[in-house]
Amino acid sequence: ALERSNMPFDITESFILDAEREIGAALPSAYRTSMLGANGGEIETEDDSWELYPIADTSDRKRLSRTANHIIKETSLCRAWPGFPENALAIASNGGGDRLVLLKQGPVFGAAVYAWSHETAALTKVANEFSALRAL
Repeated sequence: ALERSNMPFDITESFILDAEREIGAALPSAYRTSMLGANGGEIETEDDSWELYPIADTSDRKRLSRTANHIIKETSLCRAWPGFPENALAIASNGGGDRLVLLKQGPVFGAAVYAWSHETAALTKVANEFSALRAL
């Protein structure tokens, strides 16, 4: 099981809009809604637990430090890995190298959530939308 290092804060819509501008696509509504209420935390898929990456929040020093491992930073680190999909946004880690990702489809990210294996570079759909995943 993953340790929860920090309880997730809520986040304002403006920081989600900033992230969407930076990545050049709209995030799926179920994911946006969840992050507005709890920017980070843990979720569970059928066979794994995942630590969610937060969306960057620069409103104060505490929130800035708690969101240092934000989705855009983590995605840019993942892009250096062989086989990481060009159109993927990393939203969570299982602590063992695998990532949960959303896939960009033109100007939006699709609603489905996929697990990306760092060993095989395979994508496996784990949920039709973010709200189908269980929070821990």
